Amino acid sequence: MKRALSLAMKGRGLVSPNPMVGAVVVREGRIVGEGYHEKFGKAHAEINALNAAGDDALGATMYVSLEPCNHTAKTGPCSEKIFQAGIAKVVVALVDPNPLVNGSGIKYLRSKGLSVVENVLADEARELNRCYIKYIQTGKPYVLLKLAQTLDGRIASSSGHSKWITSEDSRRVAHKLRSMHDAILVGIETVLRDDPHLTVRKVKGIAPKRIVLDSQLRVPLDANVLSDESPHKTIIVTTNAASKEKIGRIVERGSTVLVLDADERGWVPQDILWKALGDLGITSVMVEGGSNVHTECLKSRNADEIVMFFAPKILGTGVDAIGDLGIRNMNSALELENLQVKRLNSDFMVSAHLKKASGEI
Repeated sequence: MKRALSLAMKGRGLVSPNPMVGAVVVREGRIVGEGYHEKFGKAHAEINALNAAGDDALGATMYVSLEPCNHTAKTGPCSEKIFQAGIAKVVVALVDPNPLVNGSGIKYLRSKGLSVVENVLADEARELNRCYIKYIQTGKPYVLLKLAQTLDGRIASSSGHSKWITSEDSRRVAHKLRSMHDAILVGIETVLRDDPHLTVRKVKGIAPKRIVLDSQLRVPLDANVLSDESPHKTIIVTTNAASKEKIGRIVERGSTVLVLDADERGWVPQDILWKALGDLGITSVMVEGGSNVHTECLKSRNADEIVMFFAPKILGTGVDAIGDLGIRNMNSALELENLQVKRLNSDFMVSAHLKKASGEI
C-alpha cells in the first residue's frame, strides 16, 4: 500500500478535480503491475495497473489507495474491470467519500466474490487527498495560507516595501507549493503593489490558475496577470459595483471575471467566494496575501492550513502579516495542529493545520 500511495503522488497537480490514486497488483509475493491516475480524463490507476499486469492479474491481489469507482464518467467503472481481469483480492486504503462511489465499489466487488480488505494506511491516504475530500464533502476548495514575514511578523515595511523578505530558497519552496494547488489567490493590493506573475517559474510543475480579489475592479489592464502569456489562467473576482465596460475589456484579453454580490463593506464575501470557486471545479487554493485577505480567511474560518516562511530580519513598524481577528481572549485563539518546522538555510518554514471545531470539516 505504501507503494500505491507513492505512485498516487505522481498525479499531484494533474488530476484535479479527481483524487490522486495509485494501484499495485501483486501475485505470489511479486509486483506484476502498477499504475496511477496520470491526468484528468485519462485512465484510472486501477486500469493502468491491470494493463501492466496483463494475464498475471488472474488470481492476484490489488492494492489501491482509494476505493475503485463503480460508475461511468469520463472512464468506465474500475470495479468491473477488476472483476473481469480475474483479481481475487482487493486491499483498499480509503473509502471514496464521493456520493457516486462511497462504498458501492467495494460492495460490487464483494458481490462478485472478491475478498476486500479496507482501511489499510487510511490516515496516510486521507492526508494525501485532503483537498479532494474537503471539496467533495463541502463543495469548497481546500485553502492553504502562505505568508513570508520577518521574525516580528511583518510582511512589508511601513512604506509598503516587501521585496524580498525571504531568501531564494524559500521562494523556490513557495513555487513548489504553488504547483501543488489548483489556484493561487491574492488581493488587489498585492497586484497593485508588486504586479506579480504568480507562476511556478522557479520549479518544474503545472502553473495553477490565478485568482485576484478585486471588489472595485481596480486591476490595471496591463497587469502581468492579464497581459502575460497565460491570461486565460486568470480569474478576477469582483462585485456588482464593478464597471461592465471594464469587465468586457478584461474578458477580451482572455481572462475570466466572476461577479459576486458584495457584503455590507462592499467586499467580496468569503463564504460565497469559496463556494463559487468550488463550483468552477477548483479543489485547492493557495492564498498568498495580502494581510487583509489572510485575515478574512482566518476570521471566517475558511483556512485549512498555514505555511509561514520566517526570515531572520526585524522591521519594527510595518504591515502586519495578520490583522485583527476580533479575538479578545486567549481561550478563543485559533489553534494549530500537526505542526512542522523546517530550516531553509537562513530562513525557516513553519507549517500546520488549523484545528477544526467539533463537527467542522
